[in-house]
Amino acid sequence: MTDVSKPSWLGQALAWAARLSRIGVWVGGSLTLASVLLISYDVIVRRLFGVTMGGSDELSSYAFAISTSWALAYTALERANVRVDVVYQHLPVRVAAVLDWVALVSLGVFAVFLTYHTQQVALQSWQMGAKANTPLATPLWAPQFLWVAGLAWFSLVLALMLVRASAALVIGDLKTLNALCGVKSAKEEAQEEAEMGVRMVKGDAT
Repeated sequence: MTDVSKPSWLGQALAWAARLSRIGVWVGGSLTLASVLLISYDVIVRRLFGVTMGGSDELSSYAFAISTSWALAYTALERANVRVDVVYQHLPVRVAAVLDWVALVSLGVFAVFLTYHTQQVALQSWQMGAKANTPLATPLWAPQFLWVAGLAWFSLVLALMLVRASAALVIGDLKTLNALCGVKSAKEEAQEEAEMGVRMVKGDAT
C-alpha cells in the first residue's frame, strides 16, 4: 500500500488499520482454505466410502461471507476496488481529486448502510434464538456477528480514510489524496508487481 501516513494520530491510526486489515485478510483466507479442504475431504470420502460428514456446504458459506467482509477494508486501503476510469484518466488533476473524494464518501455511506442493516439481521437472530434449518442447526447469530464485525471494521477504516482525504483536499495536498483513494496508475501497478516478485524470490510473499 502507498504510504500516506503522517507523524500524527491519524497517520498512526491508518497505519494500525492497515496492519489489522492485513491480519483480517489472512484469517479470512485461512477460513476459505479450510472450507476448501473440508469440501474436498467430504467429496473424496463420499466417493470412496459412500458416506458424508454433512455440513461442509453450510460451513463453507459462512466462511465465504466472513472472509469477504473482512477483506473489504484491506481492499479499500490497497485501492484494489474496481473503478471505471475511462473518463477519469483524462480529467484535470483537481477534478479527479474531487471525484476520488466523492467516490470515497459514496463508498462510506454504502458501507454504513450495509453494516446497519446486517447488524439488525444478526441482532434479530440473537433475540429469536434462530438456528439454521440444517443437520448442524448452527445458531445463526454466531456467523452473522462475525460477518457484521468485518463490515463494521470496513466502515471504521473508511471513516479514517475519509477524514485524512478531507484534510488533504482542504489543504490542496492532491498527492496524498491520490495515494489514499485515487485510481492506481499503470506505473504504480507495475511497481507493485515488481516488488511482489522480489519478495517471492526471497521467500517472503507477505
